[in-house]
Amino acid sequence: MLTVEDREEITRGIAEGLCGKDIAALIGRDSSVVSREIHRGGGRGFYRAVRSQRAAVKGRARPKLCKLQADTLLRAAVLRLLRKRYSPDQIAGRLVLEYPDDETMRISHEAIYTWIYALPVGELAALMVRLRSGRRQRKPAQGRTPRTPNIVAPRWIDERPADAEDRQVPGHWEGDLIIGKNGGSAASTLVERTSRYLILVPLAARDTTTVTRAVADHITGLPDTLRRSLTWDCGGEMAAHASLTLAADINVFFAHPHSPWERGTNEGTNRWIREYLPKGTVIPNDAEQLAAIAESLNDRPRRILGYKKPKEVFAELLTSGIASTT
Repeated sequence: MLTVEDREEITRGIAEGLCGKDIAALIGRDSSVVSREIHRGGGRGFYRAVRSQRAAVKGRARPKLCKLQADTLLRAAVLRLLRKRYSPDQIAGRLVLEYPDDETMRISHEAIYTWIYALPVGELAALMVRLRSGRRQRKPAQGRTPRTPNIVAPRWIDERPADAEDRQVPGHWEGDLIIGKNGGSAASTLVERTSRYLILVPLAARDTTTVTRAVADHITGLPDTLRRSLTWDCGGEMAAHASLTLAADINVFFAHPHSPWERGTNEGTNRWIREYLPKGTVIPNDAEQLAAIAESLNDRPRRILGYKKPKEVFAELLTSGIASTT
């Protein structure tokens, strides 16, 4: 929330011909805040601090508090889920499942975002609340250096069974590596397409023998109905894909070069993993630590799953898979 002093600095900055970015730096605000403030005040040629402050005070004079300020029980529930790293959209959907008969425990994700952004920075930190991305604004997608596949006799995604496409048939997985600082560490990420369930596999090295053996160890115990196919990136770590097929009885397919959207579930999950293991950090070779990260992500409700959690859906698939093989 801008103060009258902030608005006076904006007026001075405009008079001195400073750009919005420089004015924002002077008052310690995001440049988008300054841009919107000047636009609301009529533009650079019309903006005045006193007039804008008067309009802001008038605009804040509402007859009632926002829903999260007025309802302590709802606020406590939202805070509890925010601290579990749920997004506002996941919270809004999950509350419907957790409180099916209580209409007072309903709130839109837009209302949650509005409440978070309205909190002063100090209060936000005291509540231990932050949005998962940690970003103040969106970043453009970064380009990726093309690479040529170095895989013997790959089976491309075009050959993958058609029942993998609509996600109605479980047991189709997507996989990749998540790489640590200076390429010196890594873990394998496996995501089941129907449930979005994540398995994080610790790796002692990135060579194809280590990777294929580690992946095989983590999926061999699954029922046949949950071990139908694995779609991988075109990385050399899966060059020994034939040995994985023999060891785990699972068909391995490859996405086309430079086509990450063909493994979109895995790519999206890898971005969430980076909330716990940011780029530039060492990826731990610790099964318990990686399992804890996977458990946290599998515990988040997903809109695509009707706000069920991946672990809930996977448990249902696992139970039905075991039943079908006995």
